Amino acid sequence: MIRRLSKSIREYAFMTWMTPVMMTGEVVCECFIPMLTASLINNIQSGCELSIIVKYGLGLTLMAILSLTFGCLAGVFCATASTGFAKNLRHDLFYKVQGYSFSNIDRFSTSSLVTRLTTDVNNVQMAFMMIIRIAVRSPLMLIFAFIMSIRVGRKLAWIFAGFIPFLGCALAYIIYKVMPLFRAVFKKYDKLNNSIQENIKGIRVVKSFVREEYEKEKFFAASDDVRKDFTHAEKILAFNHPIMQFCIFCSLILISFFASKLIITSHGSYINIGSLTSMITYSMQILMSLMMLSMIFVMLTLSSASAKRIAEVLDEENDLKNPEHPIMEVPNGSIDFENVSFQYSAKADKMTLAGINLHINAGMTVGIIGGTGSGKTSLIQLISRLYDVTEGSVKVGGIDVREYDLSALRDQVAVVLQKNILFSGSIKENLRWGNANASDEELVRICKLAQADEFISRFPDGYDSHIEQGGSNVSGGQKQRLCIARALLKKPKIMILDDSTSAVDTRTDALIRKAFKNEIPDTTKLIIAQRISSVEDADLILVMDNGKIHGMGTHSQLLANDAIYKEVYMLQNKVGETNE
Repeated sequence: MIRRLSKSIREYAFMTWMTPVMMTGEVVCECFIPMLTASLINNIQSGCELSIIVKYGLGLTLMAILSLTFGCLAGVFCATASTGFAKNLRHDLFYKVQGYSFSNIDRFSTSSLVTRLTTDVNNVQMAFMMIIRIAVRSPLMLIFAFIMSIRVGRKLAWIFAGFIPFLGCALAYIIYKVMPLFRAVFKKYDKLNNSIQENIKGIRVVKSFVREEYEKEKFFAASDDVRKDFTHAEKILAFNHPIMQFCIFCSLILISFFASKLIITSHGSYINIGSLTSMITYSMQILMSLMMLSMIFVMLTLSSASAKRIAEVLDEENDLKNPEHPIMEVPNGSIDFENVSFQYSAKADKMTLAGINLHINAGMTVGIIGGTGSGKTSLIQLISRLYDVTEGSVKVGGIDVREYDLSALRDQVAVVLQKNILFSGSIKENLRWGNANASDEELVRICKLAQADEFISRFPDGYDSHIEQGGSNVSGGQKQRLCIARALLKKPKIMILDDSTSAVDTRTDALIRKAFKNEIPDTTKLIIAQRISSVEDADLILVMDNGKIHGMGTHSQLLANDAIYKEVYMLQNKVGETNE
């Protein structure tokens, strides 16, 4: 896991290595300062000349300046390396997710991915910063200060050394109790983020059903669950500080007591006042280093759970991969399903699609109808290889889709969904997702064909009007027409409309279908619809039922031979007569 995450350091490797080098220099300087101070005090006590005092004073000044310089450089290098590492880590995570297939994304919830890209990366960044700086400083300070204290105070050094096993056991127990809590809390973070995302996304439904209080209670429960876990963890971690303080003050009292006794009884021959001063300083350095180490272990405990969650995303193998020598050109828009069966998960009880055999010539208009869960959307998702078939093969232009370069294939397949997505930005920017180089005149012409120019022209800023995130400031029908225009601009070899005119009236629907016939006659058009009027003039109509093709033919053929199609047609006509 560490090796995997360390790949994100890249161009910040030099600064990463320079941070511990600078920290080593700072520690060495800080450890020499108490020793020089002790020598200065001893010389003053023995009545030295002013030149000796100046000499030691200059030495202390030089050490202080060097320590400050090393510390500042370490801080600059550490800040640059840690923030750069976090930037690269987010970059790697985001790019990895962009390459996922739908089945990969299905394994991670959206809220979980957001948490991993934000909170988890922040935790790992903090841990990385502590590892290259404090985790280097504290052990070095511990070792150097202990060595120097033995040199100055000899046997007295073992007084505070005796506290180390006690501190180690206390720290180990705290980490043992806290680690499971931190591991569990991130899963609850995912649930909390999911609750927020779901509420904001469905805020119109929440308000229309007056469910604000219910959503507040649900959010409070999730938020309070996170609070309880963190409170429990913080209560345990709170013992760290008083234990450290207890050890520091006890060691200071014992050192002061025994050192004072030795000074008096030995008349300064075993240890003198200057050595006592440096011993106290070294004991503080040692115990503060232990305290910093305890903080590092706590942070590493917290970040280890985050690091594992990040590594899960980075190590996830993409289910869909380009072949070794991919085909880069799609000859035409013909589509063939040959004995196709498909299931979303190997654990599924049955196939979502079973035994599909179908041939569609390039340029045909194909209507697809069927009830909810009949497999309509699953069928079209196999064409652009959003999923791979479980059995059989899907061919586009007479070539198995698994032989194409993924980008080349998908660039020739335009999909307009029922739940269309628009991105924050101007109408022009959204339309140019279909063709980045389209002129303003081309945008207007295509929008007229998609019946979108009428409402765009009524906006104060026209095509420069701003679209809010998700297209929340336009109606469902307007959103659908903008997405149809975006797809038309792409001029693909295959156009898929997944119930994408459900929010427009029948007249507008008919005008859009007419535009398809005139604008992209050579493009294969697959139209999933609930209204038979949207597909009755199609060259071929498929009736899907329970993952299979129940019927296939023209409108008149299906009326004569397919019971499901006839039933739907009769029901819709009766509804029309009643409304009249």
